[in-house]
Amino acid sequence: MRIARATVGLALALVLAGRAAAEAQPANHAHPYPSPPQELFDGLFVAVQAQGIYDDGKLFADAVPRTAPARILAQYREERPDSAAALRAFVASTFVLPGAAATVPDTSAAPDIIAHIDRLWPQLTRTTATAPRWSSLLPLPHPYVVPGGRFREIYYWDSYFTMLGLIESGREDLARSMVEDFGFLIDSYGHVPNGTRTYYLSRSQPPFFFLMIGLLGGADPAAQYAHFLPQLRREYAFWMRGAAQVRRGAAHARVVGMPDGAILNRYWDDRDTPRDESYREDTELARTSGRPARQLYRDIRAAAESGWDFSSRWLADARTLATIDTTDIVPVDLNSLLFGLEQAIEAGCERSHDAGCAREFAGHAAQRQAAMDRYLWDEERGVYLDYQRRQGARVPHLSAATLYPLFLAMASAQQSKSVARAVRSELLKGGGIVTTPLHTGQQWDAPNGWAPVQWIAVSGFRRYGEDRLAESVACRWMLNVERVYRRSGKLVEKYDVIATDREGGGGEYPTQDGFGWTNGVMRKLMALYPADAALPGADQCPKLEDVTS
Repeated sequence: MRIARATVGLALALVLAGRAAAEAQPANHAHPYPSPPQELFDGLFVAVQAQGIYDDGKLFADAVPRTAPARILAQYREERPDSAAALRAFVASTFVLPGAAATVPDTSAAPDIIAHIDRLWPQLTRTTATAPRWSSLLPLPHPYVVPGGRFREIYYWDSYFTMLGLIESGREDLARSMVEDFGFLIDSYGHVPNGTRTYYLSRSQPPFFFLMIGLLGGADPAAQYAHFLPQLRREYAFWMRGAAQVRRGAAHARVVGMPDGAILNRYWDDRDTPRDESYREDTELARTSGRPARQLYRDIRAAAESGWDFSSRWLADARTLATIDTTDIVPVDLNSLLFGLEQAIEAGCERSHDAGCAREFAGHAAQRQAAMDRYLWDEERGVYLDYQRRQGARVPHLSAATLYPLFLAMASAQQSKSVARAVRSELLKGGGIVTTPLHTGQQWDAPNGWAPVQWIAVSGFRRYGEDRLAESVACRWMLNVERVYRRSGKLVEKYDVIATDREGGGGEYPTQDGFGWTNGVMRKLMALYPADAALPGADQCPKLEDVTS
């Protein structure tokens, strides 16, 4: 069940009915959707977040109540703390705040970055088979790896890239337990949430679950697809909810009816309120935007589902966050991943000897591929571009999302060569692939590069025989990460790939260290290209003129 915006009393009653009576909730049965903190704590939550009591709004969203929400609210109304100091004192007396993010020990003296990464996995591993009563944390039955820093819970698409490194480190057991955790989330809530917090349940993230399963399959991924077929089909149903009813030119939840009757998908969030973890930022943006607040909140939340929060990809003017229009965009990356999910279900059905299911999903994949070629492929420029459904035109700005059809093997040979040329010309920089060429101050724009983008590029290029270009991307990225590590002793969330040799910046929060997907991709790339990882500088990497025609 899904709890929409409800009165605090009703929301509290549902939560108390749905959670265990003990002080911990076990992770061995399906749960109803519990309410997020902004519903449980009503005016108190708004006051704490709106007044900026804490620099990071996620801190209070992750706090653990010391007693029942109704009792805390009653105490709040009775005491009426009337200053920031009084409100901070009230929160300290009624909640347990998360501790400061553990600082990864400085190991810059250690010569081996591989050993450093292998030592990080235990530090980033969590076991939360139970979660404190009334907290926002969702329990999971098996151990898992968190990204690090302010990200204290498992995140959906991050985990695929983390698993790449876990397997290289000989920790396939931990990668498997994370896949089992994601299967548990699908069984419990009908989808994999953005992360394991109640305030993330209204959205998902890019659907990488089938790719995680594929990592466990060795030479026979179809066997693993068959094993997880119920969860794969349930996740697909989540993304396709409303597809049978959506009209041409209309949209419903995550499905979009294209002008010719084809069905593609978009990012979405089932709520249209400020995000719990960024409440103050969202409400301030709404106040100054001049736009209807609920639509703005929906577009912000949908961008969070994309994982690219935020980027010029989602901005109508390609510059200003107030123009965000995510729900009007039919994105390349999401539809490529759903093509891959359809193929994975087809393979799982074939292995399960369900010929009807296999035919059905082969048809879905073929229809999606054809629709993407019609709407998302720009023949003149030779790249895949997002599509603005209300304008009925492709978004003109290139982004690294153009690499996803190569990553999922849905591009033709000619399309792959054309994308390779465009990426080499517009997105490949001295320290790796930049997410977009635009400088907006958003963290998913220039000059930042991110580990998942590098892996998608390397994997996609290798798949289509662009081996030298793949090596050039990997080499530049590894040396960039290595130099920051030598200087700081840390692996961080994002990197400047234009100036190089420094962390990335921009966005809503400081650059975090840890860091799950950087560790995973770095470990994987170093296994693929050990000689490049040891080069003295990026000038020794494969030259641009050598990598593709």
